Amino acid sequence: MTQTYWFIFSGSDLLLEKLSDGTYTIPTGEQPPIEPEKDKQPHHINTPDDDEVYTFQHNHIQEALSTGNHPYELCPLRASYYKLPHHLYLKAGKCQEILYWDHHTQYCGVCGAPMKLHTDISKRCTKCDNEVWPQLATAVIVLVHRQRMDVATHEPVDEVLLVHARNFRRDFFGLVAGFVETGETLEEAVHREVLEETGITITNLRYFGSQPWPYPCGLMVGFHADYVSGTIRLQDEELAQGGWFRREHLPQIPEKLSIARRLIDDWLAEPNTVV
Repeated sequence: MTQTYWFIFSGSDLLLEKLSDGTYTIPTGEQPPIEPEKDKQPHHINTPDDDEVYTFQHNHIQEALSTGNHPYELCPLRASYYKLPHHLYLKAGKCQEILYWDHHTQYCGVCGAPMKLHTDISKRCTKCDNEVWPQLATAVIVLVHRQRMDVATHEPVDEVLLVHARNFRRDFFGLVAGFVETGETLEEAVHREVLEETGITITNLRYFGSQPWPYPCGLMVGFHADYVSGTIRLQDEELAQGGWFRREHLPQIPEKLSIARRLIDDWLAEPNTVV
């Protein structure tokens, strides 16, 4: 059955509706549960299914929710991953990206005149007709594997490279990652980022998958790769710690919403065999 969903944000917080069974969803209905602020029109979002999706920012949502009993509560977009059905979390991410794009394209980058919405995902300058569309920042992320002989047991060991970036807000270890540069292939970006950040060389890149990353407007492209040579020399400006880790001695790893965690879990699900 076709639904009309209202993805309403206050900053990066998303309005959720708590159902009687304790689960969460996105508010639905012909009208939004909270009216948009004056002169703020909801954005219609194109989706591959038959659902109607609208989104808008509301700067005074706490005041609107402060009176009366209602089933609504605010939740950070990241945390909504653990509360919403996955298809609604993905829609929420797309809505957040469109709102981010809208906020950052109020004026023409060519002549400075105001921009006006032309289609659901494009704007046109009111003066020079310059058109803009939402832009994605593409990044690569890679889990590097190494096999070696343990010097104490003389047994083969399977390890992966994990790093702690300086911009991580928590103490987990993630994967080498970075943005793709102009004129660069995804594969070239993986080789470059690993070499720049850790000083090692890799081979045998294997595409794993990709993930929209609406924080604020990214696309993460994941790979597995194998170690070739080099000693770890961390890029000090980017990384605080890093090293090789075995399955039985892993540090804290990323949460399940990230493709980094999916790559690690994919490795952990493999038979623990080495050659």
